[in-house]
Amino acid sequence: MKSLVQLFLFFCIGCVSLNAAEQKLNGRLYNDQTNRNKWTPQYAPGPPNVIPINPPLPDPPKGKKWVPTFIDEFDGTKIDTKKWQILGDQKRKYGYWIKKHSTLDGKGNLVLKVDHHLNQAGKEEFHASGLQTRGKFEQAFGYYVCRYQMLRDNGTGYHCAFWLQSDGQGSVADKGRDGTEVDIIEKFHHDDIIQHCLHWDGYGPEHERAKFSFPWPGIMDGFHTFAMKWTPEEYIFYVDGVETWRTKEGGVSQVPAFLRFTIEFSQGWNGDIHKAKLPDEFVVDYVRVYQAQ
Repeated sequence: MKSLVQLFLFFCIGCVSLNAAEQKLNGRLYNDQTNRNKWTPQYAPGPPNVIPINPPLPDPPKGKKWVPTFIDEFDGTKIDTKKWQILGDQKRKYGYWIKKHSTLDGKGNLVLKVDHHLNQAGKEEFHASGLQTRGKFEQAFGYYVCRYQMLRDNGTGYHCAFWLQSDGQGSVADKGRDGTEVDIIEKFHHDDIIQHCLHWDGYGPEHERAKFSFPWPGIMDGFHTFAMKWTPEEYIFYVDGVETWRTKEGGVSQVPAFLRFTIEFSQGWNGDIHKAKLPDEFVVDYVRVYQAQ
């Protein structure tokens, strides 16, 4: 039922202008690997006048068309384990990923929960959740899009993300070409700033990254779409159907990557989770992946 409703809305919204607001916003581009405090000012577009449920797909490469390769509308009452690995039960930085905190709400949404409780020793523990398609679906190049609603208290010692990861990300043999963590969307603080980010060459002393952070007024209100077009030559990022960042940093990964939706613990540098209003929920409407064929 949800798919039929969204299809109807897609055609309706397709008649509405998705042009970005005329106002340009000040973004910060970090792409200097020698001075990690150096930022380059860069304009970012504003949100569109109408936030689309199904933004139009970008143009495919010349002579090709987009073919869907992975779609989950999160209908039903159980997560499809043929598509997803439910993360947990395991330690994750300041807290734990717990499998039971990943569920479907029966209304067409994936719900990832973050909560706290006292363990047997009487100590407060923080539990969250996540999904990934590792070993089930992996793809190099294409168009990746999801629609979700931010955690209500996102940026209070925890945050949510939609990202791609590849097994070769830890290799330092060929920069990011043999594997890059691609954060299609991250939001770290209790404000309207969001970011796209790339990480390659592992997470140790040779770690490299490039990121673009910018304000998106209204990002904490309701659902928004986040997407990336990945070609052998570049990454192009979109928010609510508006292109926000285009980059070739890391040399562009040439290997397949798997999808991840996660709630991450970032206690300390982005707030105090002990002051958060828990429980909190990260709600995902859909995720769709296409390949140019």
